[in-house]
Amino acid sequence: MLDGVSLDHLRTFIAAVDEGSFSAAARKLNRVQSAVSGWVSGLEDQFGVVLFDRSGRFPKLTPEGVLLLADARGIVSGVDTMKARAKLMASGLETELSVVVDVFFPTAVVSAAAKAFASRFPLTPLRLFVEGLGAAYQPVLDGRCSLGILATLPVAFPSLVSERLGEVPLVAVASSSHPLTRFNHRIPRHELAKHLQLVLTDRSDLMAGRDFGVVSPSTWRLADLSTKHAFLKDSIGWGGMPLHMVEKDIASGSLVVLDVDDMPPSGFMLTMSAYHQASEPPGPAGRWLIDHLKDSWVHPSDLKREQ
Repeated sequence: MLDGVSLDHLRTFIAAVDEGSFSAAARKLNRVQSAVSGWVSGLEDQFGVVLFDRSGRFPKLTPEGVLLLADARGIVSGVDTMKARAKLMASGLETELSVVVDVFFPTAVVSAAAKAFASRFPLTPLRLFVEGLGAAYQPVLDGRCSLGILATLPVAFPSLVSERLGEVPLVAVASSSHPLTRFNHRIPRHELAKHLQLVLTDRSDLMAGRDFGVVSPSTWRLADLSTKHAFLKDSIGWGGMPLHMVEKDIASGSLVVLDVDDMPPSGFMLTMSAYHQASEPPGPAGRWLIDHLKDSWVHPSDLKREQ
């Protein structure tokens, strides 16, 4: 009957293999050799197969033993992981950290933070979502995500608490072949309104009836920044983009920063903050992630050098 198999059986089996003999396993486990031999023999009786060939000076795994060793290691490792995770849970550590990241937030910063998080919290899975505008706030508001790394919106969310992280510059750009790039002076808003503007659409209802930075009556609404980026490079309209996504295109001349009225030449600074529900402050993992992002934040103009 396999119901009698215990972790002691499996740990003894693994130790006998790793140490190369029953006597060495006994020393490692702080037991007498006869006890180790008895545990291994008991395991063989439970399995109904011979695990070791004992005909030589040292016990050697049988083919059946080789196969069952992998299972034994998996079981013991799983139990050890479960015990470690339970200990962390008892200390208040999140069993999982779900985070929604604004589409405008620099990917290089997110990637570096996720890598550091995996090293710091190996037993806490990190679940990341990427959204924009109101759709980025929605998972935090409805509790699907405990933390949001989000851009400030001109809408109040009384149930949320925010903590500033840094700023990302947004610049108005168009293809070098676009008519707007031919202006040799600041472009007035009425000129912008004559051309198609590419706008990131909100996949939620939180911003219904509100437009952010829209000046042209002719707009195309796109669901993601990568498509918007591709359309801009192909001279399909003009639009705002985070500087870190278009720096290389600006440097190569494929995209041109538009000198727009009411916008500084360096771009409009978009504040990024960490948001969570006031009633559910972040646990140790969430708190660490927020502090890490604040401590490692660099000015977006330096991101190119980091990449």
